[in-house]
Amino acid sequence: MDANELLKKVRKIEIKTRGLSQNIFAGEYHSAFKGRGMTFAEVREYQYGDDIRDIDWNVTARQNHPYVKVYEEERELTVMLLIDVSGSRNFGAVGVEKREMMAEIAATLAFSAIQNNDKIGVMFFSNKIEKFIPPKKGRKHILFIIRELLDFQPENTGTDISKALQYLTDAIKKRCTTFLISDYIDDNNYQKALSIANNKHDVTAIQVYDKRDAQLPNVGLLKIKDLETGKEQWLNTSSSRVRQAHNKWWYERQQQTTEIMHRCRVDLASVATDEDYIKALMGLFQKRGVR
Repeated sequence: MDANELLKKVRKIEIKTRGLSQNIFAGEYHSAFKGRGMTFAEVREYQYGDDIRDIDWNVTARQNHPYVKVYEEERELTVMLLIDVSGSRNFGAVGVEKREMMAEIAATLAFSAIQNNDKIGVMFFSNKIEKFIPPKKGRKHILFIIRELLDFQPENTGTDISKALQYLTDAIKKRCTTFLISDYIDDNNYQKALSIANNKHDVTAIQVYDKRDAQLPNVGLLKIKDLETGKEQWLNTSSSRVRQAHNKWWYERQQQTTEIMHRCRVDLASVATDEDYIKALMGLFQKRGVR
């Protein structure tokens, strides 16, 4: 897109997502992620109402009386957005393209982070690390990120989530809050990399998918193209067997994704491109905030 069109889109997405983060997400974001940047300060005797997860069992055993760890909240967190820029993000049959919704979600999270006085960084990945933007603060930095979200052109079209997670683990030394935004159409096994990354950092998964990913329409012969490999084929969508086979493929992939997140203790929010991502994010924040 040309420079003027890009500036208009940046401005439009800034107005919408900044308003959302100010009016809706500010408190939810803070309560959901405030505990991720805590440093140990001292221990004190257990008091009624204290979280039992904060009990220091070593001190409790020595003193023969329950003691809890007291933490101080760090003034700022580091937030990393890991964004899938593979070929499949350009698909959009129902609602907007996946890339558009990913950009809005990422921008909303970025403005929420800035309002919480957090640093924000971005990594674009396909089946390689396409671009790394180091964490910084400020509106100028956010607008640069939004421009990249809207206009970035990757070199590769494949997907390898494990490479992105490995790079995160190696590149960011201090514990950070990470949002992994993808459609999760990845044939590589990323469970080990996700487990390692989530042990070092605090990873949250956000899936953006198109309902045509999940279910084929009954429209007769349909020529489809794999946006990651470029492979084309004809499908007879009037065949119930063909549609059922596709539905089964999607269901099993979703089950696998859900199981991986559960094993790695990573929260997952899934949102379709014709749905309201605000509701999905609010549900995610509230779920984390009550822990």
